Amino acid sequence: MDRIDSVVLTQNTGYTSLRERFNQSTVKKTERLPFTIKVVSTPADLDKAVEMRRAAYRRHLPEFAETMGVEALDGAPGTIVLLAQSRLDGGPIGTMRVQTNAFAPLAVEQSVRLPDWLRQARLAEATRLGVARGAIGRMVKVALCKAFFMYCAQNGVDWMLITARSPLDREYEAMLFDDVYGQNEFLPMAHVGGLPHRVMAKPVALVRQRWAKVNHPFFGFFFETDHLDIDVSVASKQGEAGHGTDCGGLPSSASGRLRPPSET
Repeated sequence: MDRIDSVVLTQNTGYTSLRERFNQSTVKKTERLPFTIKVVSTPADLDKAVEMRRAAYRRHLPEFAETMGVEALDGAPGTIVLLAQSRLDGGPIGTMRVQTNAFAPLAVEQSVRLPDWLRQARLAEATRLGVARGAIGRMVKVALCKAFFMYCAQNGVDWMLITARSPLDREYEAMLFDDVYGQNEFLPMAHVGGLPHRVMAKPVALVRQRWAKVNHPFFGFFFETDHLDIDVSVASKQGEAGHGTDCGGLPSSASGRLRPPSET
């Protein structure tokens, strides 16, 4: 697996910065979605996100779902909660929480010790993903993944992390996430009721390159389409205040210990 850092990328390999490259003019079209995705900023919106979590988790972990409520991590520094709402009636149809390691260990670190090459990098973990049933839910999930990537690209994150249960792990495998530990190794996760999950990671700086190489079906949706209804601007403002741009708080001396990327 590639071991990379954004500083190494920009200084040693000729890559432009993620923020600059993400904003460059490669967009071919603008597209409106039947829903919006924004960063939660009010207690009412957070309640909607929790409502969506419960509905989604009830489908596979009903007992755990009944214990779910607003969590301390939802309002912690370096953490955002994304909420997808129907443009028709404003109802919640999807949510995802994104936590960086800027101020505290990630949720996954309750269950495993991350390898040093990850612990020394700027990380963001997506948790508490929940979407509505049916075709709209599948579309919302992809859009939430795009919002996750946008947040990481705009806030200097090196690696995107997820934990995935079977059979949903295959979806992330298809999105070119790699196992952090053994191939197809499932480990019990304390923050999702002890259910076995794969721990998977993806280097933010190489997503576009890798997807282009394999002609990934989501490439156009992520990189060639401007979705006005996906807005992570609040997260960017947090970053300007010190809660995002320096996600992970990586000391300058640490970046030199990480290997530059191999293009796979």
